[in-house]
Amino acid sequence: MTGFIIVLVVLILIAIGMGIRIVPQGYVFVIERLGRYNDTLGPGFHVIIPFIDKVSKKVSLKEQVADFPPQDVITKDNVIMKIDTVVYFKVQDPKLYAYGAERPILALENLTATTLRNLVGELELDQTLTSRDNINARMQGILDEATDPWGIKVGRVELKNIIPPEEIQRSMEKQMKAERDRRETLLEAEGHKQASITRAEGDKQALVLKAEAERDAAIARATGQAESIRLVYEAEARGIEMLKEANIDERVLLIKKLEALEKMGDGRATKIVVPTDLAQAASDLTFKTEMLGFGNNTPVDRSADKKVSKKAEDPCCSDSDKGATTKHFAEDHVNFEQI
Repeated sequence: MTGFIIVLVVLILIAIGMGIRIVPQGYVFVIERLGRYNDTLGPGFHVIIPFIDKVSKKVSLKEQVADFPPQDVITKDNVIMKIDTVVYFKVQDPKLYAYGAERPILALENLTATTLRNLVGELELDQTLTSRDNINARMQGILDEATDPWGIKVGRVELKNIIPPEEIQRSMEKQMKAERDRRETLLEAEGHKQASITRAEGDKQALVLKAEAERDAAIARATGQAESIRLVYEAEARGIEMLKEANIDERVLLIKKLEALEKMGDGRATKIVVPTDLAQAASDLTFKTEMLGFGNNTPVDRSADKKVSKKAEDPCCSDSDKGATTKHFAEDHVNFEQI
């Protein structure tokens, strides 16, 4: 009797344990009662009737990722390639997911493959390679609508890899290499062009600046020369005015003339000076020699010079008198050259 009670208690505990269900967060349990759908248990603690209620399916409400293997597809221009897709989905209705399709993931895979073949078959190879976003959007719309009876919500579809045949890959690599070479050539040509333009502009600017500098320098030199000439003339004019104001006599002017002749006689070159008034010049030279005390000359009487001058002017003078006067001038001139 005691053993029977122990067995009964154990069976009751087992039944109670079978009737307790704890559902984790992010999951739901689909409950069947006597083979028919009864309830959907959310996260938490639940008690069901043992041997009558059972958990038909444990469904995850998290977003799931289905990475399907590559599928062979044919483009519009008859190019065979392999494309594998990734589908992001989540269960929206656990009851439809449990009873809508026998194997919903397999059904989703097959539906994805057929939809991909239909879409890629409408495009050529180049369009397929450049229209991923368009293909993804169209596939997402088609799959989401088709999986509504299965309780699945397709949120996103991505073409993971597009693998064309090896011949096409080699041709594409050659094409890409040629395109890169063309772009490189264009960039180099553009760089040379810009460099030439920049260099030409720099040379032009340098020439302009040089011309402006030369112009300014020429203007400055001309201005300086003009100012110098003006100052010289002003100084000469001032000097003449000062000479006029000083009331200088003829002796001072005579000394200035003789100093000028002395400067003209400097140097080794032979110089011939022909005064406009020979007699007056001879008298001046004699006077200069006497004043300086050079040679064997003795002081000359100025009255005698005046007589000589009168005789030279007198038409009655003989040729011998004229010769003597000329000889006297020549001797005085030689003495001046020695000075």
